[in-house]
Amino acid sequence: MSFACTPGRELRSSNTPHATPNSKPIVYVVDDDVSVRESLEQLIRIAGLQPKTFASAQEFLDHPRSLVPSCLVLDMHLPDLDGLELQKRLTAERTVLPIIFITGCGDVPRSVQAMKAGAVEFLIKPVSTEALLSSIQQAIVRGRIALDRAVEMHDLWARYRLLSPRERQVMALVVSGLLNKQISSELGITLITVKTHRGRVMHKMRADSVAELVRMFAKLRRASTTETESLPGAA
Repeated sequence: MSFACTPGRELRSSNTPHATPNSKPIVYVVDDDVSVRESLEQLIRIAGLQPKTFASAQEFLDHPRSLVPSCLVLDMHLPDLDGLELQKRLTAERTVLPIIFITGCGDVPRSVQAMKAGAVEFLIKPVSTEALLSSIQQAIVRGRIALDRAVEMHDLWARYRLLSPRERQVMALVVSGLLNKQISSELGITLITVKTHRGRVMHKMRADSVAELVRMFAKLRRASTTETESLPGAA
C-alpha cells in the first residue's frame, strides 16, 4: 500500500497530567483529503493503534488531546494553518506530540525546517506502508518517553509548590552542600528551626536521601528556564 499524488491534485496526506500507560496509543492525522484520512485511519487501526483524524489544523487544535503515548501524522499543506505553522504552535505550547510530516514532491527545503524544529520524519509521497508504520512506531516510542518525563516534572513541580518560601531557601542550601549550622548562620535562624524546615522539605518532596533531593533540585533547575516557577539559586 502506498499514498501517491493524483494527477492535477496532490494527495494530501493544562490540567494535571496523568499518563495512562495501559491505554492504546493514539495517532492523530491532520489532512484535508478525506480519502487520505480514511486510508490512514484504516491502516492505523489495523496496526493496533487508535486513529483520530481531522480535516484542518484548527479542528485538531480545538479537540482535547488524551494524555497517552501519541504522535501526529501531519500534511504540510492545509487550508488554514500549514504544517509548519501548526508545528510552531504546538512547540510554543510545549505539547508532547512527536510529528511525522507527509507531503508531495517539491517540499524538500521545508523538510529541513521541520526536522530542525523536532519532527520525527518527513515523508515524500508516495509513502510506503512500511515506511509510514516504522515512522509511527518510532514516534510513539518518543512520545511515550516525553510523556513520562512531562508527567514526572509536573509531579515534581507540584511537590515543590507545597514548600514555603523559607523551606525553598533551606532546600537550595541543603543541595548546595551546606551543613545545618551553616544554613542556620546563612539564614539567621536557629539550628532547631533549620532541622524542622529540612525535615519538612524531605517529607513534602518525598525524598529518601539528600542525594535524591539533589537530583530533584537539578531537574527543577533545568526546567526553571521554561516554567513560571523560579528556584532559589537557579540563576
